[in-house]
Amino acid sequence: MNYVFVGVVVAVGLLMVGLGVRLRRAARTYLKFRGARIVSCPETHEAAAVRVAAGDAALKATVGRDELMLKECSRWPERELCGQECLAQIEEAPKACLVSTIVNQWYQGKECAYCHRPFGELHWDSHHPALMDVNLKTVQWNEIPAEKLQETMRTHLPVCWDCHIAETFRREHPEMVVDRVEDPLRMSLYK
Repeated sequence: MNYVFVGVVVAVGLLMVGLGVRLRRAARTYLKFRGARIVSCPETHEAAAVRVAAGDAALKATVGRDELMLKECSRWPERELCGQECLAQIEEAPKACLVSTIVNQWYQGKECAYCHRPFGELHWDSHHPALMDVNLKTVQWNEIPAEKLQETMRTHLPVCWDCHIAETFRREHPEMVVDRVEDPLRMSLYK
């Protein structure tokens, strides 16, 4: 009787270890392949915004199958039946093609177009940096289609969150904004 109990405990323990390994593999796969990415479309050689079916990939990883499929592509629905050859780019460098990685790298070494404060490490969970277009209008990253990201980075300037908020308020509520001539005496109070 005692041996049966020990055998059951060992079997349950082995089952739990095996399940833990599979769940860990699934979680790592999901975290590795989630998020919007920019790839070069093998067909047109232009930028395309894609999302991997990370949930499906994680599920398949639990049974040892490393298989990726696209969930979304900016070229769909017209080209939805493509061969998805762009997945090779994602498998080769999963972090390098993430939109957040591309944007973070773009901001490195730059300063705000308004206040000239240098950008440090970006924190996407709080205050997002913005961009200023040629018309001096600030826009947030979520207003820009991912497939237009590289084109936008060539034509826009970086703006910090604080300046973006101030300029948006200035643009939307000009009747509430008072522009004062810079006075050295008044300004010395704030230093």
